[in-house]
Amino acid sequence: MISYLKGIAIQIQTPANNRAILVLEVNQVGYELQVPQHMITEVVQNSEIQVFTHQQVREDAISLYGFSSAAERDLFRQLISVSGVGASLAIALLDKLGIADTVSAIVTSNIQRLSTAPGVGKKTAERLALELRSKLGQWRIAAGLTAELPLTSLEPTMQAEVEMTLLALGYTTADIHHALQAISQDSLMVKSPNIEDWLRLAIASIE
Repeated sequence: MISYLKGIAIQIQTPANNRAILVLEVNQVGYELQVPQHMITEVVQNSEIQVFTHQQVREDAISLYGFSSAAERDLFRQLISVSGVGASLAIALLDKLGIADTVSAIVTSNIQRLSTAPGVGKKTAERLALELRSKLGQWRIAAGLTAELPLTSLEPTMQAEVEMTLLALGYTTADIHHALQAISQDSLMVKSPNIEDWLRLAIASIE
């Protein structure tokens, strides 16, 4: 399994089917990677970049997918583990919503939000929410975030959703504890039912 590649971005192209393709030269070998559309605007041609990868092997083809961060690559892997969700659909979802909004929509079972991605119908969105919410919850337990924190002003369900989203974004348990402590100090924020507001404040407090 190739975890990541570091090399020169030789070619960037968007074929007729709207798949974004990046050709990365590593030690005089050119790797063709399918990447999210947003990477096309971020990558400077002939510059050195690091791309986190996922390799997919099938009977008729070997495909390599590239992502700008390990968190995005890991979320892609979670998405394609769901029945009916292929690589192209997973990339379309990440392109439309991004990492934070995708995880937020999953943990809050926001079917309408998930369904805004091209090719994601209601039934697929429901499967994503049903299967991945449980997996993200197990991820939260494995990270040791189930212990009660001295944050009695935070609503427990919202706290869990913020924790799972921050984990998916690649933040550590220590980062998340710090972020939740910061939120608990904001009397207006703890009353807000909007998880996006909580995430913005949490990320700002970490960075």
